Amino acid sequence: MGKIIVVGSINMDLVVRAPRHPLPGETLLGSDFQTFPGGKGANQAVAAARLGAEVKMVGRVGQDAFGDQLLSGMRSDGVDVSEVHYLPGQATGVALITLDQGGQNTIVAASGANMSLTRADVLAVEDCFRGASVLLTQLEVPLEAVQASLELAKKHGLLTVLNPAPARELPVSTLRLVDYLIPNESELSLLAGGIADQNVAAQTLHDQGVENLIVTLGGDGVRVELSDGGYKLPAYKVNVLDTVAAGDAFAGAFCAALSEGKPVEEAVRWANAAGALAVTRPGAQPSLPNRKELEQFIPQSS
Repeated sequence: MGKIIVVGSINMDLVVRAPRHPLPGETLLGSDFQTFPGGKGANQAVAAARLGAEVKMVGRVGQDAFGDQLLSGMRSDGVDVSEVHYLPGQATGVALITLDQGGQNTIVAASGANMSLTRADVLAVEDCFRGASVLLTQLEVPLEAVQASLELAKKHGLLTVLNPAPARELPVSTLRLVDYLIPNESELSLLAGGIADQNVAAQTLHDQGVENLIVTLGGDGVRVELSDGGYKLPAYKVNVLDTVAAGDAFAGAFCAALSEGKPVEEAVRWANAAGALAVTRPGAQPSLPNRKELEQFIPQSS
């Protein structure tokens, strides 16, 4: 089994449930308020670790109570956080999340210390990439840090996986470093220059050098466009409670399977199941399944 390097964000999620999402200028009375460990990078690291992968996290937190809690939580799930450093005078990242009655979310993230991760910081941990097998990264840290991690991964022969969230346009030079790009529908459209048609958007990204594209479609499943062909998997039928971190569960499980040398088709099946399990539970990291749960769920739901 190979090691996964995750370069990305670490946040505390502040979650309020409401009957619906508020309109601009409107105040709604919510119900439950909870705090959950989150951040796309940390979520994906924990998702992979709970499935048995060896994971090292590279990131930044503030020197505050949230930072302490988040690092303690990742350690308890078996994530190596020796390259996550405190930044005095900066706040740990937070995400303000509203959940409606259907479990759909809106999120506003205040990045805090996450945005202080630099290219130099990533290059300084090059030794971590030696002997690893998979790099997983996202876009909640500066693009220069993402780019540096992709370059190091290519230099040392790792498979590279990018979850391009939150959505933003990316230079072709970045896309060409990615072995597996995992956007959702809106991220796919934005990456392709605003093209709404999935077929055209996918072809546009292929033309820009993306060989393997895996598009998460929520309740419609997942679309897989590989260099040697494409197919679609339906979503598992589950009761949706909270969609926060479903995409992170997907990405983490996909990389965990790759790190074990599983074929891409099986990795996608793992990812699809992990995402489905995650939406049946509240919170980001608390919703992420362990390996026993995943292995029991897949045959029952096939």
